[in-house]
Amino acid sequence: MRFGIIGTNWITDRLITAANEHPEFSIGAIYSRTEETGRSFADKYGAPNVYTDMEKMFQSGDIDAVYIASPNVFHAEQSILAMQNGIHVLCEKPAVTSVEEMDQVIQAANQYKTTYMEAMKPTVTPTFLNLKQHLQKIGPLRRFVFHYNQYSSRYDKFKDGIIENAFKPELGNGAKTDLGVYTIAPLIHLVGEPKSVLKNDYLLSTGAIGQGSMILQYDEFEAVLMYSKISDSYYPSEIQGENGVIEIDKISDPSHIVIRYRDGQTEDISVQHDYDSMYYEVAEFIACVNNKQIESMINTHDISRSVAKLLAR
Repeated sequence: MRFGIIGTNWITDRLITAANEHPEFSIGAIYSRTEETGRSFADKYGAPNVYTDMEKMFQSGDIDAVYIASPNVFHAEQSILAMQNGIHVLCEKPAVTSVEEMDQVIQAANQYKTTYMEAMKPTVTPTFLNLKQHLQKIGPLRRFVFHYNQYSSRYDKFKDGIIENAFKPELGNGAKTDLGVYTIAPLIHLVGEPKSVLKNDYLLSTGAIGQGSMILQYDEFEAVLMYSKISDSYYPSEIQGENGVIEIDKISDPSHIVIRYRDGQTEDISVQHDYDSMYYEVAEFIACVNNKQIESMINTHDISRSVAKLLAR
């Protein structure tokens, strides 16, 4: 399957490295705003074509699908343009910046019969999928504590007055959309939407969210979500139940999950990952395209819509 690539950054490097393990993945074209940047990136990965006009790439016949890793604010527009031209879309998280945009994306996928999937990697990994099968073992659920706190490599520049994209809210960036989404999506996958939400966000001088938290209320349990680009945390995430606790090493990229039962016993429910975690999102997406599905049965459109709704709170 020939992919077009939009976005020439570190996440794209990682995606391509992981995807190259898949026998059906190949790069058909690179899009960049400048020929020089696009050519440099294409040469790095042996891509045969470079475009500075996105629609021309979509209409070229050089690609079957596109991976979109541009700034968040452009995701919906670029996804819809691709699908209008019959191109399947794997879009980096967050998929959109509003529920209204998500509805437009879903409508386009249905109208043009193209596959659209948000590239939320942790929820398609073998370990997370196995967690879903063991959730009931800890008895009645009482609390989820998910967090992703990572001091941004760009924050020191920010404090020196150099504002990079990571701290520009006009591009849809900030701690909630860049990191908090990794706490919200797994929660929605496991237990759906909450009944009510309380939130607290610390805004930086640009208006970008530097750190924040959310308390989500369900009928019989709550979820506490925390995210930050201005501090670190090394504690695991966990799910608390009356019969035990499920400990997750890293909610954004789970690879080691242990159940600690109240009687002192432990059970390791991790599943060996034979590939980088981003491989699994590519494999799921390619399978959906091959099966002529407009959406994944794991990273569904409805889940992406629910995530978008919470991100907008």
